[in-house]
Amino acid sequence: MNAMSESKPQLGYIGLGIMGLPMARNLMDAGYPMIVWNRTPGKGQALEQAGAVVADSPADLASRGPDVIFINVTDTPDVEAVLFGEQGMASTAKPGTIIVDHSTISPDRTRDFAERLADQGIAFVDAPVSGGDIGAQQGTLSIMVGGTLNAVEEVMPMLQVVGKRVVHLGEAGLGQACKACNQVAGMVTLLGVCEAMALAKQSGLDLDKMIQVVGGGAAGSWQITNLGPKIAAGDHDPGFMIDLVIKDLAIVLDTAKRAGLPLEGTAHVADLFKQVAAQGGGRLGTQALAKALESAGGFTFHD
Repeated sequence: MNAMSESKPQLGYIGLGIMGLPMARNLMDAGYPMIVWNRTPGKGQALEQAGAVVADSPADLASRGPDVIFINVTDTPDVEAVLFGEQGMASTAKPGTIIVDHSTISPDRTRDFAERLADQGIAFVDAPVSGGDIGAQQGTLSIMVGGTLNAVEEVMPMLQVVGKRVVHLGEAGLGQACKACNQVAGMVTLLGVCEAMALAKQSGLDLDKMIQVVGGGAAGSWQITNLGPKIAAGDHDPGFMIDLVIKDLAIVLDTAKRAGLPLEGTAHVADLFKQVAAQGGGRLGTQALAKALESAGGFTFHD
């Protein structure tokens, strides 16, 4: 795509949710022309007012000839539908198109999608992200990238608009494998934060002071710094919903099972998230994991 080196390429964006909308907006603010589609049509209005073209379907979006198309949807079947469904992009995308998937999906299926698209001369780059809604808004996400070197080099300037740390990990599927590792580390750490805060609460410690001192030492983490104060305040508004992390951890545990690797801590925290979801908390933020400890211990973090 030589034209990409001469002027900013035409982009497409599919999936304008909590993450996709600010990421697409950041790309537009950087001067990239944009075509968008979202399953719920109204989600594209803000970008349309800023100059984006709203497509009628993924196939319609791809038929308009964007050089790079980004996907940011919920799960593996959703990615498959926008790629290969009745109105999927694969039916209309031009050879040479690069599709970048920011969704969190199965590494195995990612490799399959990449192979199917390669047969049509379309490159598929998996680029799941970490950093939550704040990172999406501020353009400071960590992005884990899998795909061919040529395709990744072409889209790197765009990834650097939405991410602060962008790492090419190798072939297609390895970005998703790294995201699985991210979810293990992040969610098991979050359980540790909740348990530490439960112990602090029952010991009579001031939670905010405990978070300040522990978060500044060897036990410091993104979770204690960003989610600890929300837990202490009883703020369960979602930056990343429990329903979605349950989906992610199911992918992690399936991947681990295929590798013959027991992940006992991950399995335990997945069960706790399911408990909170079963009590109506599926659309709360991941920090509502604390509710599982509150239920077990008969106390609340926020008085």
